[in-house]
Amino acid sequence: MPKYVSAIAEGSLIEEYYGEKGNHDVIFVGDCEVYESFSPITLWERYGITSYIRGSAQQLIWQSYYLLEETLKYEKPEVVVFNVLAMKYDKPQKEAYNRLALDGMKMSFSKLKSIRASMLEDESIMDYLFPLLRYHSRWSELTKEDFQYVYKEKGKMFHNGYYMRADVKPVGSVPVGKKLPDYRFGEKAYHYLNRIVKLCKKNDIELILIKAPSLYPYWYDEWEVQMEQYAENHGLKYINFLKLIDEVGIDFNEDTYDAGLHLNVSGAEKMSDYFGRILSETYQLKDRRNDEALSKLWRGKVDFYYQMKENQYMQIEEYGHLKNLGI
Repeated sequence: MPKYVSAIAEGSLIEEYYGEKGNHDVIFVGDCEVYESFSPITLWERYGITSYIRGSAQQLIWQSYYLLEETLKYEKPEVVVFNVLAMKYDKPQKEAYNRLALDGMKMSFSKLKSIRASMLEDESIMDYLFPLLRYHSRWSELTKEDFQYVYKEKGKMFHNGYYMRADVKPVGSVPVGKKLPDYRFGEKAYHYLNRIVKLCKKNDIELILIKAPSLYPYWYDEWEVQMEQYAENHGLKYINFLKLIDEVGIDFNEDTYDAGLHLNVSGAEKMSDYFGRILSETYQLKDRRNDEALSKLWRGKVDFYYQMKENQYMQIEEYGHLKNLGI
């Protein structure tokens, strides 16, 4: 099966969580709009808040639900943050994206249920449980990476679930959203959003719904109204960061690496600084930097973060672009 190291590093996001120690104050779940918009290191450095992002590319809402269900077997955060872009999908999309969310999960009932909810009509659950059945013909596509990481650990690639990119590609023109035949979110999407709400309430966890400030995919006004109404009806806080771009300080000439689809590290740090204030002041999350054991643990995380950040800036200065994303 793919080793998810260089070509599609995001495939390793989910599995890296299992090497974590200790509980987190905040757990993020969702798609690339969370794992590229928030830096847990910044939340720690500026507010003493511990957090982890359980994100994956195009993470569907039922995948978010089952990841959260699984996470609560390991720890119980004070706050859960869910990015609502996933509401646009009401049925499984592509096997490739499914695998980025599912392959890295440890075997559990949560994983089995997530597979069943995510499979396309022509797929088998056995292909997800036993990748050899699906990938037996890959022998002709094997690379050095496949052999290198058969028995060798990949090492850390992310920062508590944050996917770092230091390069810059300013926004040019932003595509206008195409007219849709129906703007209503689907029944399945609402079903799993309701389940996320119930799961958080059952465990006395505050749930925050957010829309990250990505300029594309397009976020329709009709979708915004539905989320505002849902949050009001369920007593939830909903924050659309598209409306707060200036207040957060996002500059799309320097804070995105792909013309507005995702934030780069400078943008993520601005978002984290702004959001950290909300977590600290509105939800009274404690500053835990005085905890000696915790500070020692996070000191290593901070060092790793800045090593990678410096390495990426050096690559950009030397080559004009990133040659690799690690250290």
